[in-house]
Amino acid sequence: MAKRLFSSESVTEGHPDKIADQISDSILDAMLADDPDSHVAVETLVTTGLVVLAGEVDTQTYVDIPRVVRDRILEIGYDSSEKGFDGHSCGISVSLDQQSSDIRQGVDDSWEERQEHSSDPLDTQGAGDQGLMFGYACTDTPELMPLPIALAHRLSRRLTDVRKQAVVPYLRPDGKVQVTIQYDGTTPVAVNTVVVSSQHIDDIDLDTLLAPDIAEFVIQPELAEVDLDTSDVRILVNPTGRFVSGGPAADAGVTGRKIIVDT
Repeated sequence: MAKRLFSSESVTEGHPDKIADQISDSILDAMLADDPDSHVAVETLVTTGLVVLAGEVDTQTYVDIPRVVRDRILEIGYDSSEKGFDGHSCGISVSLDQQSSDIRQGVDDSWEERQEHSSDPLDTQGAGDQGLMFGYACTDTPELMPLPIALAHRLSRRLTDVRKQAVVPYLRPDGKVQVTIQYDGTTPVAVNTVVVSSQHIDDIDLDTLLAPDIAEFVIQPELAEVDLDTSDVRILVNPTGRFVSGGPAADAGVTGRKIIVDT
């Protein structure tokens, strides 16, 4: 059968776009915890020293939004200006309005309930229009996800773990992983390439310290769990050569730009 390559990307929790996603998620979770009927559409932008929130909500609860934002940023690991972003002191701008009653009625009162007088529990659930997903189930992995994205997620999670557990203590939160798998028809047969880019403190030697540590503590443990040919895998660690400036200080982040990563 025809051989082909397929690549997928994952990012760590400290990637600017993923920071924005997590802030919006945290606000949603906080509102749902006290008011399960909350409607929340919050967009987040993160940039140098600043978080901007905009959107619409309909809820009966109160949430200390700046506190939720700061807690999430600090949990990710941006807790010092030396890292380029500090959850303790960053500016937070909040512009949240009441959800439009016209939009709300489409969720609270479904078309099937209004027009067809349906009493089916599923029919009575309305839906908004802010969902955008791509994905499919397959037999590549036990979790029924395609192997390239599944392996990329495992690597990005391990990259975060070795940072937070101080196994590789000089790493910082921003990071990205790309995995390329060789397929024979529809069957994955080999790991072709693994690219890991991780933010780090200054004065770290790429060739003698960073690359060997990433290979030993991040890449090799995950490849050992993959039942594919890894004998000729190409490993690239920080191929741009330097990744000291990262996170929102280096690249503005916005909600919704990593949907393809998540699905």
